[in-house]
Amino acid sequence: MKRTHHCGELRATDIETSVVLAGWIDSVRDHGGVLFVDLRDREGITQVVFNPNTNDGLSSELHHLKPESVISVKGIIAARENDAVNTRLATGDIELQAESFDMLNASETPPFPIDDEKGDKVNEDLRLTYRYLDLRRPKNLETLKKRHKTSKVIRDYLDGEGFLEIETPMLFKSTPEGAREYLVPSRVNPGEFYALAQSPQQYKQMLMVAGVERYFQLARCFRDEDGRADRQPEFTQVDLEMSFIDREDMYALIEGMMKRLWKEVLDVDIPTPFERMPYHDAMNRFGSDRPDRRIGMELHDLNELFENSEFKVFNSVIKGGGSVKAFNAKGLSDITEGELKYLTDMAVNMGAKGLAFIRARETGGWKSPILKFFSDAEKAAIEERLNVEDGDLVFFMAAEWERSCSILGKVRLESAELLKKRDRIEIDSSVWDFFWVIEFPLMVYDDEEGRFVSSHHPFTAPVEEDAHLLTEDPKQVRGQHYDLVLNGMELGGGSIRIHQPELQQKVFEEVLQLPKEVIEDRFGYMVNAFRYGAPPHGGIALGLDRIVGLLTGSPSIRDVIAFPKTQKGQCLMSKSPGPATERQLRDLHIQTIVVDKK
Repeated sequence: MKRTHHCGELRATDIETSVVLAGWIDSVRDHGGVLFVDLRDREGITQVVFNPNTNDGLSSELHHLKPESVISVKGIIAARENDAVNTRLATGDIELQAESFDMLNASETPPFPIDDEKGDKVNEDLRLTYRYLDLRRPKNLETLKKRHKTSKVIRDYLDGEGFLEIETPMLFKSTPEGAREYLVPSRVNPGEFYALAQSPQQYKQMLMVAGVERYFQLARCFRDEDGRADRQPEFTQVDLEMSFIDREDMYALIEGMMKRLWKEVLDVDIPTPFERMPYHDAMNRFGSDRPDRRIGMELHDLNELFENSEFKVFNSVIKGGGSVKAFNAKGLSDITEGELKYLTDMAVNMGAKGLAFIRARETGGWKSPILKFFSDAEKAAIEERLNVEDGDLVFFMAAEWERSCSILGKVRLESAELLKKRDRIEIDSSVWDFFWVIEFPLMVYDDEEGRFVSSHHPFTAPVEEDAHLLTEDPKQVRGQHYDLVLNGMELGGGSIRIHQPELQQKVFEEVLQLPKEVIEDRFGYMVNAFRYGAPPHGGIALGLDRIVGLLTGSPSIRDVIAFPKTQKGQCLMSKSPGPATERQLRDLHIQTIVVDKK
């Protein structure tokens, strides 16, 4: 019996139609010998009625009808009785009166319930071990559909903008200055290795030199990093590059893509253009280069207030060129000692000497170990500047500017989580706060290496008016780098690239101080290619998994990947990674050594 319809397709207009459905048994209910079976496929559920009283041919096989078995059913569509209509189902007005069925595959009892509500309570490791069952749940199938639709909208949009989809190699050469890589030994080149590409960065720039002008791909990328909710060892980027553009062209292109995506996937209208926020402002106000602005609680600079203070801790930091900052965690004065210790330990682990605070109690006034060092005028200024009211908790940080911002920014986010648990912050799920963070520092100084390193990558072009500072004062040079941020998550980033060979060589040799042999080994072909007429170009890479996660409201990108890895980089279903055989190791010219980590 060949299927004629999907299980979510039939309606009242199909009554008295003869059909064949096929799918998985979602549930079986026995009403006095008459079985009511919910039959499920990826499009929905249809109720099937097996009545042996009116069809003797059904009775001998009904005992095989168990959940998750695969069957096909032939019968006639009938209207449900009024009191049996299920308004929660799209097919709730009708049912299939079974005439015959085939048992295509009987199922054993599954290790966990195949439904959304109960399945969400199952241990994730168990669900990932039986991922093929977990994916049967309607919620997960809908996520895969949305991922497909997201990819299709992106492809259609970029095709309409004149882009060519081009695949680049996954096997690349090692570039150790980036994230940790996965190495792949070469059997035919003993002792030499490929690296799985962290991104197609250098290849896509070569495509611009080749005259492609507009390239994109949904690129598979690999990084050997520790796992977390928004990170996987293998992930997908919406990767693209354009020639003859500036930053404004990139902003307009990506804003148009986001607008199309949110409209076609969620039917939500996103206002454009997006706001642009300089990196310095993002750090100064929120302590993060991907701030979540929905939670409020902005950071305040208090240098002016404490530059002549008697409080030596703050005063000395300011005189040393540092920054005193604070924010008001409104309504958090009832923080527990355990919660306060957690925040303090976190700040210390990030380089702070401690975490100063003031509790504004409803009874008993302000309480703080540092309160005795403040003058009445300083207290009044703090109260006015931070709008301190009864029930508030004010945190302070005094350190070098960037460290002060980043530590207090982390405390801000953790404070927001504590306020959420107390139902004192409510974030509107309908708010989509898109904006660009721009003008990052082009270089940062690495104390361990004793030299400047690229904050993004060494191919990012400097802001034109800062280019003359490259060798004089690299720290002051802003890059033509841009990150797209949504609700506190970085969706992706990119930059306008260096396309002049002289400038690229200058960055490698004079600013990054890379030895000539290193430049030649890692980037020689790029520098050579630029000598043959490289056009001005720029690009961006957006995290497809993160985009789908936001579109589906998934807390982890593991939920939007068909077969994800655990935080240890393992696939529990296939039990990978696994050991190699002695013959495989021999063919690859590799020996394994067990290192005692003690």
